[in-house]
Amino acid sequence: MFSNIRSLIFKLDPETAHSLAIKSLKFNFVPNMPDENKDDPLFKTDLFGKDIKNPIGMAAGFDKNAEVYNSLFKLGFGFVEVGTITPLKQYGNPKPRVFRLVEDEALINRLGFNNLGADNIIGKINRNKKIGILGINIGPNKDSENRTEDYLKCLKIFHQVADYITINISSPNTENLRKFHNQKKLDELLKNTEKAKQNLGSKIPIVVKISPDINDGEIDEISQVLLNNNVRGMVISNSSDATRERLMNIQKHQKGGLSGKPIKTKSTILINKFYKLLKGRIKIIGVGGVDSGITAYEKFEAGADYVQLYTGMVYRGPNIVNMIKKELRELLLKDGVKNFREIIGKKTNA
Repeated sequence: MFSNIRSLIFKLDPETAHSLAIKSLKFNFVPNMPDENKDDPLFKTDLFGKDIKNPIGMAAGFDKNAEVYNSLFKLGFGFVEVGTITPLKQYGNPKPRVFRLVEDEALINRLGFNNLGADNIIGKINRNKKIGILGINIGPNKDSENRTEDYLKCLKIFHQVADYITINISSPNTENLRKFHNQKKLDELLKNTEKAKQNLGSKIPIVVKISPDINDGEIDEISQVLLNNNVRGMVISNSSDATRERLMNIQKHQKGGLSGKPIKTKSTILINKFYKLLKGRIKIIGVGGVDSGITAYEKFEAGADYVQLYTGMVYRGPNIVNMIKKELRELLLKDGVKNFREIIGKKTNA
């Protein structure tokens, strides 16, 4: 069904199409998808101690203002991450700022944390009781003089309504944000976060979202910092601003973060490297090119405990979770396993 209307949707510019998708979900114009594998024990797991029906999540960036998370649960997502949310409302970067690379099944975006601000969004969440596991992705305002303080402000606002909070240090569209990948800066940020949690009396799990564009030395340093600071999970990875020479679309050199199929292998290799170092002590949410049962399977094999997607839904449509589960089920049954967790980290070299 989606394939029939995709060409019409793709005639709209990507940001207009996205706004239309949000409105369609908000007002229930997207029909509930039949799911024959809804309660399949093959997919059951838990996320930071809370049961979920499957390990497929919606990545941050789709529901920036926490408007449609319950509609996404109804589409079959096992968990949803909203945001990135900043303390104050901000417009983001000038338009156009999202580009569809159809031949490459990719997106490039330079949105720049456009959102309605923490105070507005906490009101929405309080009025719209969540029906599933909700992660909240937080970041600093572009012109903030104290970015660490911005993270702590958002933590204070959202810690009581979120099931976990993701600290986004990896968007390529906020200048110098990736400096938090520096061992000393990251350690300082996480120590301040832990102290703020203690002051709030909060046990909210903290997750860190990292860049795919890091080297082996940084992987070692980041792993050690996360282990030393009571971090419960990591999202591997954000979009990439690395070279795009192999891409086919004419817009491949647009400035911004590349997501979708072209970063699939890069993120899978990174997941595997972190998995070998962390040895299950920190949960891994794998992101980057997940659009089918086999791509999810590869992420689990590499060491991911869960997967997230966004660009995949742009190209495959709102039934993508059910499609992935159906394909993944066949692969898992072929392996003779009773639950997908049996294959996590099975492949030592991604």
